[in-house]
Amino acid sequence: MDLLQHIKMALVAIKGNLLRTTLTALIISIGIMALVGILTSIDGLKKSIKDNFSNMGANSFTILKNSNIRVNSSGKSFKRNPSIKLQEAMDFKERFDFPSNVSVSFNAAFTSIAKYGSIKSNPNITIIGSDENYLQTAGYEVEKGRNFLASEASIGNNVVLIGKELQTLLFKDEDPLEKLITLGNQKFVIIGVLKEKGSSFSFGGDRLAIVPIPKARQLTKIGDPSYVLNVGVNSVEQMEVGIGEATALLRQIRKLELTQDDNFEITKSDMLSSLVFDNIKFVTLAATLIGFITLLGASIGLMNIMMVSVTERTREIGIRKAIGATASTIRKQFLIEAVVICIIGGGFGVFLGILIGNLVTFFTGAGFIIPWLWIAGGLLLSYLVGIASGLYPAIKASKLDPVEALRYE
Repeated sequence: MDLLQHIKMALVAIKGNLLRTTLTALIISIGIMALVGILTSIDGLKKSIKDNFSNMGANSFTILKNSNIRVNSSGKSFKRNPSIKLQEAMDFKERFDFPSNVSVSFNAAFTSIAKYGSIKSNPNITIIGSDENYLQTAGYEVEKGRNFLASEASIGNNVVLIGKELQTLLFKDEDPLEKLITLGNQKFVIIGVLKEKGSSFSFGGDRLAIVPIPKARQLTKIGDPSYVLNVGVNSVEQMEVGIGEATALLRQIRKLELTQDDNFEITKSDMLSSLVFDNIKFVTLAATLIGFITLLGASIGLMNIMMVSVTERTREIGIRKAIGATASTIRKQFLIEAVVICIIGGGFGVFLGILIGNLVTFFTGAGFIIPWLWIAGGLLLSYLVGIASGLYPAIKASKLDPVEALRYE
């Protein structure tokens, strides 16, 4: 008997026990749905994180002050590095001749209030002081208006670029360009609105105001601000060479001896995303384990149901053996029946898993995902569960004595 005939007979048997088959398939569906749904959600989360960090520029690196933590016999000790001074940052920008864009910036405030007329924001506005290159190296784009001119950035004109969230809060449907807003105790003319970037961790990427560095120095309450250098090299292939050149130049500017350690830190834009992905691996492992446990319960349930099916169909097996069916034919029939039930349940579970997983990714802004790997994996698991669950009942059915089976009531 060929495979197609076995499948047809399995479908007839399934139709004859529709309620039992439906319940069995639902058990398999829940297991596959849990596995595929969770893993699809994680894929969506990864895509969202990757997109957010790619906005920072895959070909950029950041130079900033760091505090090294060292462990000694008395516990943790801090080595406080000196701040990167404005003059040092400007010297670096002027002297760094590697093919790249360099920007200088610093965080002037994290809890500032922005006002427009009688409308004011909560005290959660970030004010960044920057030069004219900051938008490009930090991954921002101007949606309307324009960026700073080099002269405006160096002189310190009262101009400001605002994030999308700040525009929505202060201006509703009104055009914000050329309007005056108050930051601290100073008024600024809005010359540009930035494209929406979204939030990452605790930083509101669209809840910010960017002003020229001289004006930010007047607004900040930080006594000794440390400046940040963002460097965007012309191609990703040049990244490591650019980091080496930047390290050598800044060591020279900061007058470090050959035996002295770097008193600054260089981070690549993809380092944090790599760290997040490493942590997500553990979540993926846990989710996979939960899915397999669910499938283990489903396979035990299916095996039990197939055993009941063998008992109920003992007389049928006896009749089939009496008219010439071999033990191999009986074994194949019950095994294929279990596999067909699992494939039906697994297919439905994959569909539900993709649906639920993409519902989660919708809220992360990752868009619709078709996880071909998990689809194939889910169907393969369904097949394996069918084999594992149906093998013992199929062997038991094939070993039934036809005479005793015909006597069974």
